Amino acid sequence: MMAIVAFAIPSCDKFLEEKLVSDVSGAGYYTTAAGLDDAVDATYYYLKYVYSNERAYTLTVFGTDTYTNGSDGNFKGFNYYDNTLNSASDVNREMWQYLYRGINQANAVINRSQNVKDISPANLTLRLAEVRFLRALYYFNLVRQWGDVPLSLEETIGAQVAAVKSSQADVYEKGIVPDLEFAIANLPNTQSDYGRATKAAAEHLLGLALLTRGYQTYAKPDDFSRGETYFGNVINNYGFSLTSDMGKLWDQDNQRNKEIIFAVQNSTNALLNGGPDAPPGEGNRGHLFFLMEYDIQPGMIRDIANGRPFKRFRPTPYLLNLWGANRDNDDRFDQTYKQAWISNNPLSIPKWTQANVDAGAKNKDGSPAVVGQLKYAVGDTAIFIPGPGKDTDWPAARKLQTRYRVYTTDEYTERIFSHIKKFMDPRRPAIQWTEGSRDWFIMRLGDTYLLRAEARFKMGNTSGAADDINVVRTRAAKPGKAATMQITPGEVTMDFILDERAREVDAEQCRWYDLVRTGTLVSRVKLYNPLGAVNIDQHHIRRPYPQIQLDRTYPVGSFEQNCGYPGGPTCN
Repeated sequence: MMAIVAFAIPSCDKFLEEKLVSDVSGAGYYTTAAGLDDAVDATYYYLKYVYSNERAYTLTVFGTDTYTNGSDGNFKGFNYYDNTLNSASDVNREMWQYLYRGINQANAVINRSQNVKDISPANLTLRLAEVRFLRALYYFNLVRQWGDVPLSLEETIGAQVAAVKSSQADVYEKGIVPDLEFAIANLPNTQSDYGRATKAAAEHLLGLALLTRGYQTYAKPDDFSRGETYFGNVINNYGFSLTSDMGKLWDQDNQRNKEIIFAVQNSTNALLNGGPDAPPGEGNRGHLFFLMEYDIQPGMIRDIANGRPFKRFRPTPYLLNLWGANRDNDDRFDQTYKQAWISNNPLSIPKWTQANVDAGAKNKDGSPAVVGQLKYAVGDTAIFIPGPGKDTDWPAARKLQTRYRVYTTDEYTERIFSHIKKFMDPRRPAIQWTEGSRDWFIMRLGDTYLLRAEARFKMGNTSGAADDINVVRTRAAKPGKAATMQITPGEVTMDFILDERAREVDAEQCRWYDLVRTGTLVSRVKLYNPLGAVNIDQHHIRRPYPQIQLDRTYPVGSFEQNCGYPGGPTCN
């Protein structure tokens, strides 16, 4: 059997780096301590394909109450919920395959570890705890997307034509929960290689898994209370703390800050961002998908600093309105959304028109505008988007008087809109470069506080929920506004929690899961996403199984499609 594994490259930064190594016999190499370590590292590698790429954003951000489609992209069916959201989708197929490849890699480590002789019992247990954490994470994503899925805790070697779905209850009971309990019992608080699983990461994940299961018909009576306990352990026991503001959280020079619990590592070396199942260069591509079309605007041209605008996902009016009434108190919009673009193209700088002159426009130095004169120079503001709640500051007369182009919310289109800047990556080596070097934060403390607030709310503890929400809102407050940002226990509702999560973890691959978990996907899309509202139905809380799975399972037809999709049964 030919195996492709990854091994860690020594680094002065001590973080988990991988490089592809081929032509290694898995049967022999995996039974050595070095081989086992490399196999564990290869299990981490699939995280790069599960997070921070287009398929990941499509399955977690798109088609919700917070994000609708921009002008471009091939997967708009995940927003429209029309018949193009089907079993043939590449997004479904690829995510399904990568998750199961990660699971099979974890199974290979677990199964072959019993034959490793040159490793200490403590180090063996540590590595097993890491891969069981990863296996649980992969299965958790599977059940949240598809519902019932095949559960295998043994390595698959060669072609497999039989597949039997396990119930979600069994995947939790036999896979996710025991794996994470083992991980919590055997992972250390910290690891020398940044990016490896820790006890805190396992506690956060088990808390989220129990919170998610707590809403289901197969829930255990103590799911919410156990979830609250695990979130509380993460908050109290490991020295994590919120950054002082959201800008510092997303500062690319401050990625290993004390708020981050678990992250996928990426590198400025594109060769380290690929993996065993795709060409190198996947990286973190979040810098591509949320950008508006700035690059054809007057005075602008595409550059590295402003990004390559793929125009895939744009915020819904609902999301923008969450900021509008509170911009003077809440700093998060200003810290995470781009508002000004500086001119970088002398060939397309606009000139004053008669309408500008008649409105009383002035040059930068205060002199009156002259028809035919350039409005500004390279290095001056070319575009300004004030964002929600600030439209009244920009009436038509003021826009005519202003040297740069101002877009208010009434002028937003699928090409022009407010966009987040927290994923932007100016370290890319070229304008067209798609691979990003940012780490992807899978778990961070701000999220943990809000998840504990949700668990407390479900237990009837609105006072505790308000306390957790207020910790997050205190960090979000503008100077002198912390008291104004506080809420009372009486204000805590599920809608408020979801609104606060929309503000705090905006576009962080949580939203679809949040809405499905809380049973609000259909109602909120119908309320807040007009393009999705037309077709969405209750069966859309599960994705269609990929056609490749349906076709390759023997006997043909034995793997039934999810209800509501072509080939599947009618939903009850």
